[in-house]
Amino acid sequence: MQKDLKGKRITFWPINIDEQAPISRGRKIPRDAAVRSPKVEEIVEAAKALGLNPEVEEASYPRSWWSDTKRIVVDKRWSKRETLKRISMEIRSMRARRRRGKHT
Repeated sequence: MQKDLKGKRITFWPINIDEQAPISRGRKIPRDAAVRSPKVEEIVEAAKALGLNPEVEEASYPRSWWSDTKRIVVDKRWSKRETLKRISMEIRSMRARRRRGKHT
């Protein structure tokens, strides 16, 4: 019973996967699945690796409208939470590969 997801997109902000942010400030996934201080560039790289066709847009996060932020829009393949978890896991993998590369 898979829904037709063609043309559907998911919009989110980096704070949605930041392990340091409380849920009340916008984190959408469990802390153990989130990453510390995710950068937009990392999110875009991870989304590309997952084949989600990311786009970055200039937009203020509604809960902190006064600060300049960016939001990311990706193709919808899974639920929003599942998408955020997968992007977060991919960022963790990318960071681990970079650390291993620096120490060899």
